[in-house]
Amino acid sequence: MISLLPVSGAVADGYWQCVPFARLMSGIQIFGDARTWWSQATGKYDTGFAPKAGAVLCFKPTGRMTLGHVAFVSQVLTDRVIQVTHANWSMMNGARGQVEQDVTVVDVSPAGDWSEVKVWYDPIRDLGSTVYPTNGFIYQNAQATRIAVATSKLALAQNAAVSLAKQAANQVAATVRASSPLDMINQAADNTDRIAALIQAAQGQDDDKAQAPR
Repeated sequence: MISLLPVSGAVADGYWQCVPFARLMSGIQIFGDARTWWSQATGKYDTGFAPKAGAVLCFKPTGRMTLGHVAFVSQVLTDRVIQVTHANWSMMNGARGQVEQDVTVVDVSPAGDWSEVKVWYDPIRDLGSTVYPTNGFIYQNAQATRIAVATSKLALAQNAAVSLAKQAANQVAATVRASSPLDMINQAADNTDRIAALIQAAQGQDDDKAQAPR
């Protein structure tokens, strides 16, 4: 049985629009509103109606989503169930512009061609009742996909580091109020080491990919 729950919720602080985030994750160099991506892809990228990891799913504009939407396909679970990592979809902690990782999307089109989908909506912890029309998938070439995967891992690690840094700052502030100066210094050093290790691990993975023989 396939779990519909996303692997994790929001993974970034700050505000992300869906377009720059999808471009960062996929490496697909298309600019402008999400509703224009499908037409812009013509002659530049392969497009189709079968999901592939690393592709971008393009949503058509609707009355409630006038600019359209784009989402990076992170996993293909079945021919009708995928997971996407995308930005500015669900309200997270009362705020828009959040990034959600590995969110379930289900093809509900009569023909099974991904022309209509339902998307996990975090506030209700379910797929929701809205059916969204889509254009299809924009695919990236193999080399660009490798670059995009490496870039996206680093971006997510850096976003996680921002969250960790904020947590560290709050912990240090609490320590100042409740602990001795020595305890405060030790706590700050520990959090700094954790942040540095996180970023170094991500950069190390990317360096290994860059140096690997092709």
